[in-house]
Amino acid sequence: MEFNFLYALNKTHNPILDAVMIVFTYAGSYGVLWIVIAVFMLFFKKTKKCGMTVLLSLIISLIVCNVLLKNVVKRSRPCWIDTNIVLLLPVPKDYSFPSGHAFSSFAAAASISNFDKKFGKIAFLTAGIISFSRLYIFVHFPTDVLAGAVFGFLSGKAACKVIKYIEK
Repeated sequence: MEFNFLYALNKTHNPILDAVMIVFTYAGSYGVLWIVIAVFMLFFKKTKKCGMTVLLSLIISLIVCNVLLKNVVKRSRPCWIDTNIVLLLPVPKDYSFPSGHAFSSFAAAASISNFDKKFGKIAFLTAGIISFSRLYIFVHFPTDVLAGAVFGFLSGKAACKVIKYIEK
């Protein structure tokens, strides 16, 4: 069922959408977009706490997703299973479950949303596009992205609670 969705998505490829999805995937790689935003926030008193929370949520994401879950579950990527699909990017070498892009993006978006609802909506939209790009590019299954989004959201909320607790 998941492959059917990915194959249908693969039929929608066109040069413009390909370029957009590549940009969003690279923006989400290693949490780069979110790290840049968080570091920028650290320079301003009004957004400093939000920046610290985003960075903490990304650290939680890194540990839970990339160090623990990916290496425990060891799920193969769709592009490893069906090598006939031509990828837009190099084949990833780490495991598929959960999506690190979705995990870190939704962790950051949940953190941002806790401090600024309007910017949070933009962050969630961006997180959604980054996550969708991983399906479009054929490197994740839908359940990888869904799990990454849920775990990421929870990590963002946990980071908010930790920062609140530290402030007391």
